[in-house]
Formats: sequence, C-alpha cells, structure tokens
Amino acid sequence: MDANQNETLTNPDPSKPLAGIRVLDLSAVISGPMACALLADQGADVIKVEPLAGDQSRRIGPSKGDLSALAISVNRGKRSIALDLKRKDHLDVVHDLAQRADVLVQNFRPGAMERLGLGAEALCKANPRLVYVSISGFGAAGPYAGGRVYDAVIQAVSGMAASHPNQTTGAPTLLATTICDKLSALTAAQAICAALYARERSGRGTTIDLSMLDAALAFQWPDAMNNLTFVTDPPAKFPEFGISQRPYKTANGYVAAMTPQPDEFTNFCKGLGRPDLATDPRFATANARRHNMTELVPLIESLAGTHDTDELVAALREAGVPIGRVNDRHEVLTDPQVLHSGSVVEIENGDVGIVRIAKAAAHFGGQPAPMPTAAPRIGAHGREVLQGLGYSESRIDQLLAPLLTTSA
Repeated sequence: MDANQNETLTNPDPSKPLAGIRVLDLSAVISGPMACALLADQGADVIKVEPLAGDQSRRIGPSKGDLSALAISVNRGKRSIALDLKRKDHLDVVHDLAQRADVLVQNFRPGAMERLGLGAEALCKANPRLVYVSISGFGAAGPYAGGRVYDAVIQAVSGMAASHPNQTTGAPTLLATTICDKLSALTAAQAICAALYARERSGRGTTIDLSMLDAALAFQWPDAMNNLTFVTDPPAKFPEFGISQRPYKTANGYVAAMTPQPDEFTNFCKGLGRPDLATDPRFATANARRHNMTELVPLIESLAGTHDTDELVAALREAGVPIGRVNDRHEVLTDPQVLHSGSVVEIENGDVGIVRIAKAAAHFGGQPAPMPTAAPRIGAHGREVLQGLGYSESRIDQLLAPLLTTSA
C-alpha cells in the first residue's frame, strides 16, 4: 500500500497478517460479505458500502433493528457507509474509495458494475494496484450468466443436491445451509490473499472472476464426483460416496463414525459387540464395505441402538475409532472440544448487546485466533469514512443527508 493510502487506515493491528490492507466491500448477502469478514478477522480495514436501506442480509432471520444474526456474522469487523449508487455524488465517493483501496469485492450480476461506471477496467486503470474481485452465480458469460442466482440453484446445477440423496427415496436433497455461498466466500478470500502476494512481486493488482458454480464443482470433485474422474479406460464405478454417509441412532441420540483404516473398523466392530464383522469378507476392506453398505448399515444400526451415546463415543474414541456424538445446535455450545478451543465466543455488539459468533479458524504464529469485532449498523461509519477521504464537513453533511432522512 502506498504511504498516502496508509494515512487514512484505522489503527491497523501489526500483529494481524493483513494489517494495512484496505478492502472495499460492495457485495451483498453472503458470498462477498463473508469473504470480506474473513479478511477483517485477519486485520484488513474493510469498508462496507451498502444501500440506504442496508444490505439484504440485514433483513434475513432473527434480528434487532437493522442487525440480523446473519448480518452480524458476515459483516463483523467492518465499517459501514450507506450510499445511493443512483446519485452521481455518491458514485464519486465510491470512486474515491476505490482509488485508496487494495481490494474491491462485488457480487452484482454481470454487467451491473460497468453500467454504474464501476467496472474493473475503469477502476483498475485509475488504481493499478487494485485487486478487483467479481463473484457471480455462473460467471460473466454463458447461457445462465444473466439470471438471478441463489444457493439452492447452484446446489442443483453443480450436482450437490444429487450427491446427497434421501436415504429412503433416493430423491436429491438440498442441504439446509447456504453451502455454495460460503465455500465461494472461502475460495474468494484465498484468491485475494494470493493476488496480494503476487502484487508484492509485480507491483500491480489484478482482476479475479469467481463463479459460485465453479467453486461448487471444485468442492464436489474430490469425492462426490470421483466416478467421473477417469476419462481414458475408466475403471468400474464405485457406489457414490454420500450413500455410505449417515449417522447411527443410539439408545438416546445419534453418533457418526468413519472407519476407512483396517484397525479403525476392527475396533469399531469390537466396541459394538460384533468383532466377527471385521473379518466378514463382505466388510473386510473399505472398498468391500462401500459395495455392501446396504447389508452393513442395518447391522450397525441395530447394534448402536443398544448403547448410550456418550458411553459409546467415549469407549470407541479410546479405542482409536474416529467417532463423535451428533450434537443438536444448542449442544454445540457446550461440546467439550468447542469449549476448550474457544471456538464460539460472545462479544459486545453496540446497542444490540452481547452476541455469539464463531471465531476465525486460522491461528497464526501459535497465537489464539483473533477475536471478532462488532458488525456495524447501516452507515454507522459514514462520517468517519468520508473524513478519511479529506472531505469538508459541509460536503459530508450533504452526502449523509439522505441516510439521516431515511433513519428518521
């Protein structure tokens, strides 16, 4: 970052790996905002530009005023300025912010940013060090490119829904989480860090185009699509990976186990009281078990059903079996490992009070993961951001007037 850009950053924490990096977040809902939240966790100064009514995520799920649970999670650690991109003077603000940014993230539909005069060509010409990130559903071109896209659509088209069939009917199933949005966010955050590293060597930024469909396919391929990997003389197909994945009902709950190694399956069978299953030719190897899951699963289910959940998990874990109890959502908060790791924390979030949020997963230098910080109300940092651009107080008042009117 150039020295004159550094002057307007808000007290970067030098202990965080992205200290001194400024991110301009023009994205909405989950994929882009979550990517930017991960960068904020790692020390980047993230400025969220949102409409006067706020990002749509503020209106999804349980909420207090303009802060929903979703918005708190994906906008943590950011500063917010509310702008009307239909107004030229507000567009000018975005141009000024982009001039001083290291990274810009947007997930408008293809062509929308260009129509606003905020396309990659124009902004990267004005700021050659800018890393300009575009996240879309299907990419910038192609038969589906112009349509509206949400997570369920990508789950369908990518084969993800088909990879999780209903265990009884075989019908495709949509996962009850916005998995494609979130894995797109993770992919984007990694690509941004790679681009920033490349910029250190070249001195120039770049553009990053990322489609949710491509991210979902890359996520699917190692296991769910492994029967499609070989093109030349393909070997015989295996039962699909997901078919063998299921929790087992115990006397008072559920457990999940995976036992691909011989000793793991042997100890699993011993712990269930049927050591003979480990030497049964139908189940003696991982591949044999995959081919004979319709016979094996009922046997395991009948055995697991006679055991107490916690006792079974403790005994099998002691024997080296990869196993865990299936927690419901509230039980996650009191899980011994979650508590030990401090994975879920409580923080003050302004007038909303205390909120609960998951910490960043990555630890740097043997230090604890940084604590997340509060998510902003709509436009909460508008004056601060505009002051950082060197605007006069009268101009700032003029620019903020629409938000003040909307809030009133």
